[in-house]
Amino acid sequence: MVQKSPLPSTPASGLSKCLVQHHPKHYCGVFGIHGHPNAAELTYYGLYALQHRGQESAGIVTTDGKTFNIHRGMGLVPQVFNSDVLHRLVGHTGIGHTRYSTTGSSNIVNAQPLTVDCAKGRIAIGHNGNLTNAAQLREELEASGSIFQTTVDSEIILHLLAQPARDGHESAGARDPHGFRPLALGRMDNGAFVLASETCAFDLIQAKYVRDIEPGEIVIINSEGVHSIQAFPTPRREAFCVFEYVYFARPDSNIANRNVYKVRVEMGRQLAREHKIQADVIVPVPDSGNCAALGYSLESGIPFEMAFVRNHYVGRSFLQPSQFIRDFNVRVKLNLIADLVRGKSVVIVDDSIVRGTTSKARVTSLKEAGAKEVHVLVSCPPHINPCVYGIDFPERSKLMAATNTHDEIRRFLNADSLGYLSLDGMVAATGRPKNAFCLACYDGNYPVDYDPATDKHIIERRRSRAGALTSELEASLRQPRLL
Repeated sequence: MVQKSPLPSTPASGLSKCLVQHHPKHYCGVFGIHGHPNAAELTYYGLYALQHRGQESAGIVTTDGKTFNIHRGMGLVPQVFNSDVLHRLVGHTGIGHTRYSTTGSSNIVNAQPLTVDCAKGRIAIGHNGNLTNAAQLREELEASGSIFQTTVDSEIILHLLAQPARDGHESAGARDPHGFRPLALGRMDNGAFVLASETCAFDLIQAKYVRDIEPGEIVIINSEGVHSIQAFPTPRREAFCVFEYVYFARPDSNIANRNVYKVRVEMGRQLAREHKIQADVIVPVPDSGNCAALGYSLESGIPFEMAFVRNHYVGRSFLQPSQFIRDFNVRVKLNLIADLVRGKSVVIVDDSIVRGTTSKARVTSLKEAGAKEVHVLVSCPPHINPCVYGIDFPERSKLMAATNTHDEIRRFLNADSLGYLSLDGMVAATGRPKNAFCLACYDGNYPVDYDPATDKHIIERRRSRAGALTSELEASLRQPRLL
């Protein structure tokens, strides 16, 4: 999402870290609104609804058409903003961003939205996703004189936008030609247009969903309304990230006219068709396994119980747990109601197994509580490849399913059985064709080429090496010469 306004004559006015990280993290959430007097407040609520997409930093930029008002900070949305801050963010247009880092470190310099002054005015940008050729683009821009202030790939887009462009005060939303990440258009009762990563942000501010932004589409929003540009006239292979349906998107969001909650319940139903288990109770890993576990229960007829109780207020701990508290980092987040599983055969359902350590702790908790059997089911296929398009999946060597056989994983988990949803079953549950998705983390078929050396710190490493070479050159010039 981009905002532009004429360059003002005067300067613009002036994490809570989870203890347990057993799920992959998303890149970020973006929100924008054009033409509403309470732009800052509505952007705040939009980011609040998108908090699940990133918890490291948050920021809002607003404009009244003359000046930009900016506030960014590290932490959750309600930690970064308060009523005084929002009161200072004057303007009828705003964009907001909530971040999890997949390119560039987690620090205030890399917090978004990013802003820049250029010949055509001021530009602010919030970006969701990864640029697979970021290092190459940055080197080319630096060679032509561009000066970068951050180590995030999003700043590359900012520099490209700062080149000769349209005049005028406007907002823009763009989706990549493959449609990896979601972006939707909504409208307020007063006519203001809204852009957001997910439709759940519209519900909170009572905006009406209009439509999804199409892959490769750019929408320009100004006083004349919404103008659509198809920037890539040659159709590209659609490659929406299927893991949005599996885990990342909120269940109350709709993507491609499909409710995420219903898709996940159908994944659970499909799991029950593929893995018929004689059990006494179905137990989800909250909150990620709730919908699929419910679907499994509905299809199989086995009772559903919320035996794990989640502590929603887990944050950074400044005390190290005592050694006698085994698996503290896992147990502090989920506690088990032992009476619901004692003496029973239990099916535990989660959305994914990445490294496997926390899944093992769940099985251990169930068996220590007296469960007779524990069967582990996963509502997606095994992850065997890293993601390079905006999800912080670890390198392949750290993915359990990439380095272990099915039975080795089962034995590591100490489970009586282990079952994954098939690739075809997962896709069928979405109601969309297989060729509509990026499935690279499951099948290794990457729809866009990328540099295998790329990771979240590649720009910082290249800048560090460049700095080291400059220092060596300066040192050599200071050395006395014999000739």
